[in-house]
Amino acid sequence: MTEPNGTTPSSDDDQIRKILETLLADDEDITARAVARLHPSIKAASSITRSESRSRLLAEYQQRQADYRRWRRRVAKRSGADTATSLADKDVRIAELEATVQLLTASHLAMLRAIGELGGFSKWAKFYEHHREARDRLAGFGAIPTAPVSSMPAEQGGKKIKR
Repeated sequence: MTEPNGTTPSSDDDQIRKILETLLADDEDITARAVARLHPSIKAASSITRSESRSRLLAEYQQRQADYRRWRRRVAKRSGADTATSLADKDVRIAELEATVQLLTASHLAMLRAIGELGGFSKWAKFYEHHREARDRLAGFGAIPTAPVSSMPAEQGGKKIKR
């Protein structure tokens, strides 16, 4: 669907996102009116506020700007040494958290491989069937084996059956 001016809503939304990024970077107040003023084809602020996706995008950037300004006020009240120490502490904390995620990912992967070797991978997959978002995030972390898992040979009367 095209707008009366011949542009598609997604191209307008991309342009709006660029304008919002500029306003955020320049620390200018982010308002629908400011975006309309800078946009090449949108002339009225109501064109932004009436559209659900554009309004949501505007609200997201307004929240980001409020967070940025709140952070900047906190930093301005502190000395440079305090700020540098705080940033260094946060870098250390981030590194620790990243190492923890790597450890948990490796551990999770090893656990799934062990479950697969014991023939229980299908049970695990069935459990996560109703938790698609969690399973997708685990896959994104690389915490789900990609190779096919083979089951162990079945036992009959205490003796292994050769296949």
